[in-house]
Amino acid sequence: MEKTTPWIVDVNAAQQLIEAGATILDVRSRIVWGFGHVINARCVNWQDFSQKTLPDKGKLLDNSQVLEQLLRQIGISNNNPVIVVGNPTSPLHFGEEGRIVWMLRTLGYCQATFVDGGQQALVTAGVALEMWGSQPQQVGDFRINRTTTWEIQADQLQCKLNNSPDLIIVDNREAREYFGATPYGEKRGGHIPGAVHFYFKELLQPNGCLLSSEQIDYKLKLVGIEKGSDQEIITYCTGGIRSAFFVAVLVNLGYTNVKNYAGSMWEWSQAESSSHPLVN
Repeated sequence: MEKTTPWIVDVNAAQQLIEAGATILDVRSRIVWGFGHVINARCVNWQDFSQKTLPDKGKLLDNSQVLEQLLRQIGISNNNPVIVVGNPTSPLHFGEEGRIVWMLRTLGYCQATFVDGGQQALVTAGVALEMWGSQPQQVGDFRINRTTTWEIQADQLQCKLNNSPDLIIVDNREAREYFGATPYGEKRGGHIPGAVHFYFKELLQPNGCLLSSEQIDYKLKLVGIEKGSDQEIITYCTGGIRSAFFVAVLVNLGYTNVKNYAGSMWEWSQAESSSHPLVN
């Protein structure tokens, strides 16, 4: 039986995984990766595994065979843990590490986790780094076994909008986007009717580490999200990246029935306003 690991680990647990030979994925840019990364870390980006054109730009590749092959090429194997390293203190951080972990979990891989605090936490802890160099060439044997536990599609969300009293929709974008700004190519602005706003970076401390579980629970309760309730929590952003990070944090803290709408605003805003409404 495949072992299950937490969605997020602290730096001490991350060090243990690294020392035990975990596959390391670095989601920072290629240039930043080159100027210092954990030894044997492969540079990856979420776009490699996602569809390329609107309205499907935020959704995972729909060809499972191609997706499986891409994941094998970056070393994903069924029985070896994967640790993902991000850069949460960067102003360009969009929660990419959470997206990769959410993707792997959704595709049936139960040993994917990301480092709380990211690269800076590892550096502070003294983890050895290297610069540039070639990336590991080991090919994995991962087989996709997709689950719908943590994802939802547009048509499913559409059906739930007025028919699910326990539904809570969470918009994880900046406030300006929630109120109508379209900085990333959305066709229409605003937010899905009834959505509460919770910017994903509100989960973080200035050092890039997550707030305590008590602090996060308190903040979530302020917008109506309660642990242990019967709520169905659906998250979205522009292309399911920031919202995937949010899902990872909530699932790791024990929230249940949390789903990422990966199509998000790139998909929703392209559809007709009569069937896919937005308000601002």
